[in-house]
Amino acid sequence: MTTAVHGKPAILLVHGAWHGAWCWEKFVPELTARGWHVVTVELPSASADPEDNAGMYDDARVVRTCLDGIEGRVTVLAHSYGGVPVTQAAASATNVDRIVYLSAFQLDEGDSLVGLSEGQMQSGDTGTLPVPDEPAKHLFGDVPAEDAAGATRRLVPQSLKSFSEPLTAVAWKTVPSSYIVCEQDEILPPAFQEAMSARSERSYRLPSGHSPFLSMPAELAELITDEAGV
Repeated sequence: MTTAVHGKPAILLVHGAWHGAWCWEKFVPELTARGWHVVTVELPSASADPEDNAGMYDDARVVRTCLDGIEGRVTVLAHSYGGVPVTQAAASATNVDRIVYLSAFQLDEGDSLVGLSEGQMQSGDTGTLPVPDEPAKHLFGDVPAEDAAGATRRLVPQSLKSFSEPLTAVAWKTVPSSYIVCEQDEILPPAFQEAMSARSERSYRLPSGHSPFLSMPAELAELITDEAGV
C-alpha cells in the first residue's frame, strides 16, 4: 500500500495514449518540491508489444488498483486519453478528493473516443493505433527540441480497443473536478477542451501545447498546487 509521506497530500498522475509514466519525469520533481507525494501508473493499453490488447476497462482496473493502494485522500491528474479510464475508475473510489483533467477527455456515460470521431476512426477489439504523425509538432510543439525528440522516441502504439470501449461509470458527476485548457494544443483543439470543461466545477488555462508537463512543468505544478490548496 502506498501512503502519503509525513502527511503530504497524494497525487496520482495518469498519462495519455501512446505515452507511459516516463512522460512525468520533469514534472514529478516540481510537485515533490511543493509538498506532494507523487504516484504514477502505467496504462497497459499503450504498449510496444503487438500481442498486448488491453482496453479502456483494463486501464481503469489498473487505475482503481492504484487508488485502492493509496492510504488517505488523493488528487488525480488525468492527461488526454487518461481522462477516460480515470472517469471510469474513480466513480466508485472512496478516497478521491478531486480529478484534474489536463487537456483531457471528460466524457459522459456511453461515450468512447471512437464514438466522438464521427466515423473517422475505426472501432474494434483488436489492432493498434500507430503514433500520430509529426508528434514533435502536434504533441510536443512547445517543448524544447531535445526533450521533444526524446519523448517522440519513447512513444508506443495504442490499442484500438481502448478507444472503442464506452464509459459505464462517470466519476465527475459525484467527485469534484477541475479542467486545465491548453491554449496552444494542436492535437486536442482548445474549443473542444472548453466544451468539456463545462462539466467541471472550475476551469483554468495555460498558454501551452498538449504537454505542459514537459514544456512548463513548474507552471503546471504551481497551478495544481494552488488549485488543491496545498
